[in-house]
This record gives sequence, C-alpha cells and structure tokens, in this order.
Amino acid sequence: MNVQKNVDLKPFNTFGLPARAKYWLELADAVRLPEVCALPEFERERVLWLGGGSNVLFDGDYDGLVVHMANLGIREIKRENGKVWLQAQAGEIWHDFVLKTLDLGLSGLENLSLIPGTVGASPVQNIGAYGVEVKEVIDSVHCFDLDSGRFVELSNAECEFAYRESIFKQSAKGRYVIAAVTFVLNENFVLKARYGDLAAVLQTNCGDRVPGARDVSQAVCQIRSSKLPDPAVLGNVGSFFKNPVVSASDAADLLAEYPDMPHYPQADGSVKLAAGWLIDQCGLKGYRIGGAAVHDKQALVLVNQDNACAENVKDLEKYIQDCVKKRFGVVLQAEPNWLR
Repeated sequence: MNVQKNVDLKPFNTFGLPARAKYWLELADAVRLPEVCALPEFERERVLWLGGGSNVLFDGDYDGLVVHMANLGIREIKRENGKVWLQAQAGEIWHDFVLKTLDLGLSGLENLSLIPGTVGASPVQNIGAYGVEVKEVIDSVHCFDLDSGRFVELSNAECEFAYRESIFKQSAKGRYVIAAVTFVLNENFVLKARYGDLAAVLQTNCGDRVPGARDVSQAVCQIRSSKLPDPAVLGNVGSFFKNPVVSASDAADLLAEYPDMPHYPQADGSVKLAAGWLIDQCGLKGYRIGGAAVHDKQALVLVNQDNACAENVKDLEKYIQDCVKKRFGVVLQAEPNWLR
C-alpha cells in the first residue's frame, strides 16, 4: 500500500484551510481495510477517515494517518413492492449518486441534491435539506468494525439517527469505518415540497404540470446555486451551523417578539428555527474576520474570502454564536468538525 508523507490537505477540505498530513493513503477498495489497520503508520486514535472534506476544518497540520476513502461502485440489491435497494460505495460523490438514482427512475434523494461530500459521509451527519433527512431512505450501513476487526452491517435503527446526528458521531465515534451504504428508494414518486422557497420555484418552473423527482432535484439545485457559493470558487463547508431546536414555550416567546420568524414544529413538540435567519437578523451578512467571512447572500454559510486561517474561522464562529445568543437567547452549534 502506497503511504505518502507530508501531503498537502488544502485540496482535500472544501474550506481550503492550510494543513498537511503526516501520512496519507488513498484507499480504492474497502476490502483492504484490514490491511490498513496492519500498517506501521496506523494508530487508531490518530487516523482520519476522509471523504470529500466538506464537513471538516483543519486546525493546523494533522499529526497522523489520513485515509482518503476513494472506493467507487453502485449496485442494485433487490426490488420489491415498488421499492428498490441500492448499495453505493463510500467514495461515491453524493450529488453524482443522486443524479444516478434519478437516471434509474428512482426517487427519495431528490431533495438532497447538490449537497457536497460523499456517500460514506451522509449517514454520519444524517444530512438533510428541504424537509428530507437521509435517515428516511437508508436501509443499512456496511462498516468495518475497528473493535472486532470484522465487517458488520448496521441497520437503520442501530445507526441511532437524530437531527444531524448518528451513532458514528456519538456513542460509537471512532469505532466504525463506513465502507458502503444501502438505500431503499421508490419507483413511484411522492412530492415533498413543504418548504416555501422550494414550492415557489417548482410552481414557477412547472406551472400547472405536476412536478416529478427530476423537477424537484433541478429546483433544489437552482435554489442552492443561487444561495451557496461553489467550494471550488469560494471555499466553504456549506451550512456552518445547525438549525437550532427549541422548546415550544421558547418558540412562542420568540414569535411574540418576531412574528415573521421562520419556524418548523417537530413531532416531539419542539420547534426548529432557521439559523440563517437568526444570523441575518443580527446584520452579519458580509461580516469578516481576517480572511473568513459570512457569505453576503446566505448568512448560514461562512466562506474563505482571502486565505483564511483556522484562527479567523474560529473567531468568526464564536462571534456569530455570541451575537445570536445575546439577541435571541439561542445557542448555535457548528456542523463541521474541527480536526488537528
């Protein structure tokens, strides 16, 4: 296996923060994971399993082994009662996979179009957008268990999905390496467009015609492209903060003062708020610390405006959190993970 030394990580994190990896390995076949664990450079506590780098921020050089998951492949497992089970390898680019499912006449992932990253990262964060979370379409996750040294299949329930959370971020963090994900998709399309901007764009694009899955995907891409900068042009990690979830009583108090505040009641009685709106109300669009800035079109996105360093991003993150806490009494949590 070709382990390289002192590799530049800037091309492998979408924010473009400067960092280097002490050791680097490109893994094209997950079957070889046991071999990776036998490498002299392998120290479990200092191994970073890296996908698209769209949810990580490097706080300096990485003093360990970075394994870039580059395994590719998509295969159909079975079809039954209008459902289709597809397994995608962890290294598949997420948006390319979504487009492939549409080409196959399948639906379920269209609302999650144009989210950066790889298939393997999707269950970790339980990615979501426009009223859909990936947990709704995941059947199982194929993993390598570092504790046992064996491959295991985790069911949807065993993944313990929650809002932007999973077992891979919580109780079993660092235990499993995701090798592939099996999705259960639909042959018959069901429209999910309760978010106002998505419904509005579909109305404009489709008129009286009933939208299909590809229409939804195109509308989502249209909206995201209008709001979110291309990481290849302007470094970013997509949405930087989670949408906060507050109690019904706290939401009622806020709505009494801010009646136009976007809010989304949850099944458990809590209420999800729009982090981008909260930041925008603090007048922070375009606000900059060093080379890091709040995007001028979407307050939820922080961008690498001019060769930002880690300290710029951390200072800007804290400043935003302090402003929102002071004005609304709401604590924002960052989505990306800081690594060193």
